[in-house]
Amino acid sequence: MELKQRINALTRLGNILGELSNDRAFHNLDLEFESILTKAQAENGWFTLENIKFALQNWSKTLTEENLTRWVSKYDFKSFSSENVKTVAIVMAGNVPLVGFHDFISVLITGNKVLTKLSSNDRVLLPFLSGKLIATEPDFENYIQFTEGKLKDFDAVIATGSDNTSRYFDFYFQKYPHIIRRNRNSVAVLTGNETEKELALLSDDIFRYFGLGCRNVSKLYVPQNYNFDKFFNAVYSWKEIINNHKYINNYDYNKAVYLMDSLPLLDNEFLLLKEDSAFSSPIAVVFYEKYNSDSDVLELLKEHSENLQCIVSNKPGINGIPFGKTQNPELWDYADGVDTVEFLLSLTRG
Repeated sequence: MELKQRINALTRLGNILGELSNDRAFHNLDLEFESILTKAQAENGWFTLENIKFALQNWSKTLTEENLTRWVSKYDFKSFSSENVKTVAIVMAGNVPLVGFHDFISVLITGNKVLTKLSSNDRVLLPFLSGKLIATEPDFENYIQFTEGKLKDFDAVIATGSDNTSRYFDFYFQKYPHIIRRNRNSVAVLTGNETEKELALLSDDIFRYFGLGCRNVSKLYVPQNYNFDKFFNAVYSWKEIINNHKYINNYDYNKAVYLMDSLPLLDNEFLLLKEDSAFSSPIAVVFYEKYNSDSDVLELLKEHSENLQCIVSNKPGINGIPFGKTQNPELWDYADGVDTVEFLLSLTRG
């Protein structure tokens, strides 16, 4: 397939996702799509209809001809050798819906073949979308394969997991060209001068997908004497999240553990704020840490850069992501700062 053919197919998939995820479609589900959604939720209780819909809508807005063309325009596809197509194994995570989809389409857009090992927590959505993609472009059928068994007959690997599993990946895949993704977290650096709108948008960065993604803000850096009242007022729009049984179980459990240890907490009845130097906060908890000066917080961010996926801030001197945008990455916003497309193209150059 030519590059333009692949772009056109992914553009058509974007249109299909737009049709599937609009309000009318979600209120009048066809039998096939309803079955897919039911199975996805049965496998993963965190995959609510709202979150699946959000993921599909995001990808429908991302997979446009304009975005796809801009994405690939910086790369040298002229040196691509169709005779040197590689099979790239992807070991998927399953914490949020379609979390590995960017890696999946990166392999396809570069003309390589993808061998996907799905997470047991997300085994339904990607094969469904793959079927839609193949229906729009049958040539992709020879480029897409899923496996439940041991990975074999591949040339390179992209694997995502925890810090513990990444050590296993490093050992197991050491002989192959690879990208190994580890635990990362996202933070927000606040000044105390944020508007109510900005803080309301920050609440989307915190609560979307129940905070389970690496792009979710799990920690706040705040100045000394920061007043959290304005923050709590702004995030109140997410109060209904406490009605999710899995979320409230985590909220109650973590609150009980902290109170038994007599740890000071800030609590608005659906979110706990705990002062802590760590980055990875439990579900229903956001850590915060106070800073004394701009230079202090900049040094902290620099020191922990390898632990950070996104930094949300409007603070001068910080190359931050705008409030409310962590779950809306562009195609060229690569996880961990690793250029996936360049890595994949390097495999096929003669």
